[in-house]
Amino acid sequence: MLRLSTRDPGFDKAFKRLVRERRESDEDVARDVALILADVRNRGDAALAELTQRFDGHSLAEDANWRIELADCREAFEALKPELRAALELAAARIRAYHEAQKPQDRDHTDETGVRLGAKWLPVDAAGLYVPGGRAAYPSSLLMNAIPAKVAGVERLVVATPTPKGQVSPLVLAAAHLAGVDEIWRVGGAQAVGALAYGTQRIRAVDVITGPGNAWVAEAKRQLYGVVGIDMVAGPSEILVIADARNDPEWIAADLLSQAEHDPSAQSILITDDAVFADTVADRVGVEIAMLQTARVADQSWSKHGVIIEVESLEEAPALANALAAEHVEIATDDPERLFARIRHAGSVFLGRHTPEAVGDYVAGPNHVLPTGRRARFASGLSVLDFMKRTSFIQLDARALAAVGPAAIALAEAEGLPAHARSIETRLGI
Repeated sequence: MLRLSTRDPGFDKAFKRLVRERRESDEDVARDVALILADVRNRGDAALAELTQRFDGHSLAEDANWRIELADCREAFEALKPELRAALELAAARIRAYHEAQKPQDRDHTDETGVRLGAKWLPVDAAGLYVPGGRAAYPSSLLMNAIPAKVAGVERLVVATPTPKGQVSPLVLAAAHLAGVDEIWRVGGAQAVGALAYGTQRIRAVDVITGPGNAWVAEAKRQLYGVVGIDMVAGPSEILVIADARNDPEWIAADLLSQAEHDPSAQSILITDDAVFADTVADRVGVEIAMLQTARVADQSWSKHGVIIEVESLEEAPALANALAAEHVEIATDDPERLFARIRHAGSVFLGRHTPEAVGDYVAGPNHVLPTGRRARFASGLSVLDFMKRTSFIQLDARALAAVGPAAIALAEAEGLPAHARSIETRLGI
């Protein structure tokens, strides 16, 4: 774990190195993914069958092995313990309510020249959701991806998920039923992303692909952007906690580990203005790790990528947070709004001592699919808009064309495009 202090003369250099650190896929992953995608594009289902057998130990030889039936999803949902079913239903209801409020409004107005201008929003026809399998099978992620698509009005919602040795998480199936998924295919990895983008003999192509995955899945989405839309290229998870000494060190240690347990490459950072509190949190992290079932992963993440930054005053924290542009930022102070007003770059911000990031992963309502790797400088979390597109429209009558047409003619002639000018001139009788 790295300890830094703004009081140290070498802080600026060390902090810049931290900001520049890359914890994402390398050139070997990019090369391997390019080969997989080319294979899926050329051979379709045959490539999927071979790769699924190789990586997941699951045979797609029989037609029945390719898909998970929607009836199985309903049975999985009905078989849940009542308290778990209620928890999923609460999460789904809150996610749906938050995203309903995101739906954009169509526009249609006529300006003072008589030109009618507007735009209408329409959902994409089909969306593909990647759902990890194995250890990283998260029903919460399925809800966070599927519900905004349904709110947007997407008619065909397709899930691709690996089923190692043919096994699939009943919780994922239950979430798929609750979210209204239309198709579930037993394929994973970069090959699943390729199948959703290009289409195969069995799987029809989609327009947008979202959802978390490993480095190969993320790289496949990056390479296929333009063939399809994607949510984002996501890297390892991140949390930045800004906390003063009035916090319970046990709470803050747990918050830091809530992201560390995701992945050995995840990063947890604490900014505090109290050296004794920093020491106490660091000690408590060790205690908490020892109690976790995910101890091995959390320990690797904290040991390799964990950071504690001591500042003279928390007034320094927003500038550091903006440079880091973290996926999750907690502000655990009495007056979080004061620091929040100066946070410009963050995927999502959690305000106050009783707002752990983990509540945002499940039941708060805003989407937990967020930009990582400093992409919060220019990107936002997943929303209804990722499953919609805007079409503008224009309408002029003769009077309106006479008002604005001459300026368009002048610009077309200046750009050396006489046919553009001519298409307006003929209507104006010039």
